[in-house]
Amino acid sequence: MQVAFSADNAPADEAPYYLPSGNEVEVFTAAYRQHLPLMLKGPTGCGKTRFVEHMAARLGRSLITVACHEDITAADLVGRYLLQGGDTVWVDGPLTRAVRSGAICYLDEVVEARADTTVVIHPLADHRRELILERRAEQLTAHPYFMLVLSYNPGYQSVLKDLKQSTRQRMVGIELGYPPAEREHQILVREGGVSEAQATDLIKLAQAIRQLDASLLPEVCSTRTLVSTAHLIQAGLSPRVAATAAMLQPLCDDAVVQQGLREVVETYLPA
Repeated sequence: MQVAFSADNAPADEAPYYLPSGNEVEVFTAAYRQHLPLMLKGPTGCGKTRFVEHMAARLGRSLITVACHEDITAADLVGRYLLQGGDTVWVDGPLTRAVRSGAICYLDEVVEARADTTVVIHPLADHRRELILERRAEQLTAHPYFMLVLSYNPGYQSVLKDLKQSTRQRMVGIELGYPPAEREHQILVREGGVSEAQATDLIKLAQAIRQLDASLLPEVCSTRTLVSTAHLIQAGLSPRVAATAAMLQPLCDDAVVQQGLREVVETYLPA
């Protein structure tokens, strides 16, 4: 059986780039070693998916990612019978494949999935570590290296879209936010390839937008959009054009708000 790497000794330079802002690496590693499922909370574009990719590489585990949506069913996760060449055969879903092989299964934006879908993970997320395949009358015990990771954006929570307490209390939680300015600066230089001065200007712009009235702008520019802006600058666009395309346009469609945002861009970025 393959031995998982220790995150303390893993070659971090070989993993997807991720710059920790707190103790998230240590908490993830401890949860993995103790066979505990993990719940990541944080706004859009703060680095949840990159963090999971980074940790999977550091721990030497395969990663199976499921982008959850409102039409996803339990069968989409665990598997179903399909017709193949005139025969009816069972085909494992992504969750079942992870349970069998010892991969990390990452359910991204899990609150988007139907409530009855998430119930199938309950036996996996407690001391049983079992996946029940009702259609096959089969009960699988998770591979020792299997790990379940969920993520969601608390900003999208509502009465109808939230994790049940019965699911939450099976999880170890990590809350991620946008990195502090000095770390976001390092990310832009490293990932976006912009200069120190350009990174500083982009960080100041992002901080100004993040301080705007939430009633006018419920979502703000994320670290992801900052990196995209840096890439556009590297491609030859001016900082203002790049920021307008990658940071402002995705935020809203209101013409008045857009005009106000453009004025903010002109304040912080050169033409």
